[in-house]
This record gives sequence, C-alpha cells and structure tokens, in this order.
Amino acid sequence: QVQLVESGGGLVQPGGSLRLSCAASGSIFSINAMGWYRQAPGKQRELVAVITNYGSADYGDAVKGRFTISRDNAKNTVYLQMNSLKPEDTAVYYCNYRSLVTKYDYWGQGTQVTVSS
Repeated sequence: QVQLVESGGGLVQPGGSLRLSCAASGSIFSINAMGWYRQAPGKQRELVAVITNYGSADYGDAVKGRFTISRDNAKNTVYLQMNSLKPEDTAVYYCNYRSLVTKYDYWGQGTQVTVSS
C-alpha cells in the first residue's frame, strides 16, 4: 500500500504561481512514476505531468511550457511548479503514484487549485 500526501493547493490570481507537493510513503518501489492529474467540474480527468524515478517527464498539452514537474527520490516526493496560471487551470489536482514494476496506481485525495481574481 502507498499513501500520498498532497499540499500546496489554494487560491491564486491569474498569472500567479503555485507549487504542489506530494509525498509518497508505504510500500514504495524505487522504479516508479509520480505525477499529477486534474479534474475540473464537468470535465474528465486529464494528465498534468508525470515523471519517472529516472527523470523522464511528460506534460499535458494544456500546461506544457508553464508547469514544471520535478522529484526528490530520496524523499519520494514529487513537485509541480505551476506558473502563469490561468482560470482554466482551476481544478482538483490529484497526485498519482504508479509502480513501473506492478503497474498499480495509487491516488491522493486531491487538492483544490483555484485561479481567480
């Protein structure tokens, strides 16, 4: 079992920045991917960004160039630096952990990000 603890969500003005953090604990496989997905009201969940333990990252088209994902393997923690935030970035952001050995997914409870003036 893997537990994910998210932090960093909140309210920010358009053009502002936020940094999300997600720390994984429990039965961690070192070979894994961690990242963020988001879901806005009335929309399907979408990929924000994901990064493997060896540093390979993918971004959703809507955030590419504005968001940066990084991780600290020693802390089993993934970070999402969100810059140039737009109202359409408003969503619940969910941390995801995926073992690349078992292919099993774990999800955080989600943290609300609201971009509004």
